[in-house]
Amino acid sequence: MVLAMRLGLIQLNPTVGDIEGNAARIEQAVRRATAQGARLCLTSEMALTGYPPRDLLLFGSFVRRVTEALEDLARRLANEAPVLVGTVEANPGPCGKLLRNAAVLLGGGRVRHSFHKTLLPTYDVFDESRYFEPSQEPKLFELDGLRMAVTVCEDIWNDKDYWPRRNYAFDPLEALASQAPDVILNLSASPFHLGKQAERERMLAAISRKYKAPLAYVNQVGGNDDLIFDGRSTVFDSQGRILARLAAFAEDVAVVNLAASPVPLPADLSGPADALEALVMGTRDYARKCGFKSALLGLSGGIDSALTAAVAARALGPDNVLGVLMPSPYSSRGSIDDSLELARNLGLRTLTLPIAPLMAAFEQTLEEPFRGLCPDVTEENIQSRIRGNLLMALSNKYCSMLLTTGNKSELAVGYCTIYGDMSGGLAVISDAPKTLVYAMSRQLNADSPTPIIPESILTKPPSAELRPGQVDQDSLPPYDVLDAILALHIEEHRGLEEIVAAGFDEPTVHRVLKLVAIAEFKRRQAAPGLRITRRAFGTGWRMPIARRWTF
Repeated sequence: MVLAMRLGLIQLNPTVGDIEGNAARIEQAVRRATAQGARLCLTSEMALTGYPPRDLLLFGSFVRRVTEALEDLARRLANEAPVLVGTVEANPGPCGKLLRNAAVLLGGGRVRHSFHKTLLPTYDVFDESRYFEPSQEPKLFELDGLRMAVTVCEDIWNDKDYWPRRNYAFDPLEALASQAPDVILNLSASPFHLGKQAERERMLAAISRKYKAPLAYVNQVGGNDDLIFDGRSTVFDSQGRILARLAAFAEDVAVVNLAASPVPLPADLSGPADALEALVMGTRDYARKCGFKSALLGLSGGIDSALTAAVAARALGPDNVLGVLMPSPYSSRGSIDDSLELARNLGLRTLTLPIAPLMAAFEQTLEEPFRGLCPDVTEENIQSRIRGNLLMALSNKYCSMLLTTGNKSELAVGYCTIYGDMSGGLAVISDAPKTLVYAMSRQLNADSPTPIIPESILTKPPSAELRPGQVDQDSLPPYDVLDAILALHIEEHRGLEEIVAAGFDEPTVHRVLKLVAIAEFKRRQAAPGLRITRRAFGTGWRMPIARRWTF
């Protein structure tokens, strides 16, 4: 019987809060899948609301709109294949949270069944216990004589035979196993980070093998605030072999026959290529969902602004991106020429605003209060803040989103100027360590018939050019060393002694970790960034600002 089942996988890019728009997209996709022979369709987790809706869920009017839209969607799909829709439902119980994270089966013009999520993650970027009441109810229904087990995202990530340490004592799938499901369904909104898809596929394959049942996993796609969802919905047979994998970083609808034979799939994206695709989609969706059609950024002649410009051009189209050159007396001719060459390669418009007159005005105004004090980082920061003001003025006047260009390495140690180069609406590469910035830039050039980022940008020593002869390594360890230390500390939560034991110089580690700690106040005021590593400075990073520094 399993061999006859045809599943319609509905991988969409919902906009958080656009309930009616999301419902219309689901309707269109279900009609398309039904026309292709689907006997059952399934969406991603909370596809009707978009994930994560966060505190929109605290508003009763929002939840009422969701309920009304779901009932209307059921009526409109009365003659189509049944569909499991990811949504939220009110909790009718006398106690507990007011809502449940739900998968609702629509068919025949009505709501036929509701299934509720059991495992509610509260780690990293997740905070589901804030809103939802967990369910302990069985989650099966029958269709065409098959027993279909319904799981929602985290419910499938707790297998004791796969994970050395589980996050929860209870395993919903293990509880369902006694009822011998024929097919396992999983509605998911699993955020992207580098290496995540390989991790997912290993785990999902192990699950399907363990329970000897085909498994269909549907993931959300698109960018919502700092989170990027990569799609790549996947179907496995009962031996853990992949029958189908949907598109990466794009909407997709596919009908998959569980009787199909496994076929060799092309290699999936990985490493720098994966990161690039994620940033392009995240930038495009952030701008579109916030109502921006264009963007601007400062072009310094450095690698960070070059990569940010390239991502923006791909995301929004080069005609919709403005590169602003703001040379100071310390800017090299080479940096100016490199910026202009980059803009030509990308097809960007440029604007040049020299800042020497503004620097002179600041110097004159501050001459008396600064009398007798030696020049220091203060004067360097003034240059950055002049540029930030100019860019924000252009952003306001043109109704164009300002992109900041700082990378994760700089943001981690505070090598950035608050109210200066940190000003903007989106920090495109703020979760990309400097070494990854170089890797993505070289990947970009390798994928292009002609180089996009000039070789001189790739090979010159990084410099903020805020004083004569300045290079980043005057203030920071070499980036390969710095990034390795930061990865251990930020992504693996290792302290001073553990990082030193891994082979790093103790004074260097001590200095880096102290810089990370004291820069917390800057990061708290930074523009939202796009998460592409396992742990980013965003919703998954919750460090206190006022604290004693010790590791």
